[in-house]
Amino acid sequence: MDSNALVLFVDIVEAGNLSAAARHLKMSRANISYHLRQLEKSLGQQLMRRTTRRVELTEVGERIYQHGKVVRDEVLAARESVAAFGRSLHGSVRLSMPTGFGQMVMSSWLIEFKRLYPGIALELLFDNRVDDLLREEVDVAVRVMNEPPQQMVAIELAPVRYAICASTDYARSNPMPKSLEDLSQVPLITSAVSGRELRISAYQHELRRELNLRPSLASENFQFLREAILAGLGVGLVPDYVISQDVSDGQVVTGLNDWRLSVFGTRMFLLRMPGHYQTMATRTLIDFIVSQARNWRTAALSPS
Repeated sequence: MDSNALVLFVDIVEAGNLSAAARHLKMSRANISYHLRQLEKSLGQQLMRRTTRRVELTEVGERIYQHGKVVRDEVLAARESVAAFGRSLHGSVRLSMPTGFGQMVMSSWLIEFKRLYPGIALELLFDNRVDDLLREEVDVAVRVMNEPPQQMVAIELAPVRYAICASTDYARSNPMPKSLEDLSQVPLITSAVSGRELRISAYQHELRRELNLRPSLASENFQFLREAILAGLGVGLVPDYVISQDVSDGQVVTGLNDWRLSVFGTRMFLLRMPGHYQTMATRTLIDFIVSQARNWRTAALSPS
């Protein structure tokens, strides 16, 4: 069996159809189709059923595809190992991360990563979508959610806890919320939810509550939200890492601490698509982020 034809077959499957594979590989569709027919002829088996939009694998085709991925990944790994021999690590990685956590926590991690691995080119996206990973726009994504999508490989990085908070000046002049119902009576500062009511979940032991709130000030820029809270414009509902240093410095106080609040989710995950070859650069970045998150989580749980 021709290993090049086998790798080409994997590319066809992952592209979704012959035309997409031809564009990706910069080959003609006729050439792609020819090599596929030759592979099927050599095996004496039909590997896929062609439709106008997608290819559908036969049972034999599925088995060949799984074997082909192993062959392709080993070839890529061998090429990468030879290319990296005797020089520093190179490559490129496209990473997507949440706007708040990315800007306020991960930025320092990634600056350190670049110091350690100057040869790795990073393209960083500050975004909250999941579909960019599904469309293969990024190699790795960090996302906040309750459960990761089943079609992705997920590594849990840390729990996410939201805080009810206000500046000390605001708290001196205005009553802080004493109950969940009080949240609807205060000028609420929190992240934007596309012009809709903000729906949050609140947990206390075995009790779970749902609330619909209308923010007084909403933004996806968490640094701006922090500044608005410090300016005394209202009561903040933000992840605790946004104001943790301000709480330690005595500039911000928190309330409703016996409730665990969630806006977009309670857990943070590193996500990647399964079955795609991970370059050495990508693997190095993933290991680095997981290590940094573990250290960050340990520091957050340690008594000050």
